Amino acid sequence: MYAILETGGKQFKVQEGDWVKVEKMPFETGEMVEFNNILAVSNDNNELTVGKPFVEGAKVTAKVIEQGKDKKVVIFKFKAKKDYRKKKGHRQPYTKVVIEKIEA
Repeated sequence: MYAILETGGKQFKVQEGDWVKVEKMPFETGEMVEFNNILAVSNDNNELTVGKPFVEGAKVTAKVIEQGKDKKVVIFKFKAKKDYRKKKGHRQPYTKVVIEKIEA
């Protein structure tokens, strides 16, 4: 059984027991999170239910494992022969969750 959920402007295909890094959420470590924006659900009989745009009554329950920051992404700009160089870095904050239950 799997579900496709939308959170933070991104879509994730998840199964029970999977862990996912999603956009930062205002929850503490150990708290339970409920995702209601479920785009599609597949059950054990390989029957796929697709929502318009979301599947009604479907939800995914997850537990927050940690809050953190991803690896640094380096942004380097330069213009040849003009002595122009600019270096910036960015670390995207995330929330790591483990999927506990999928309800359809």
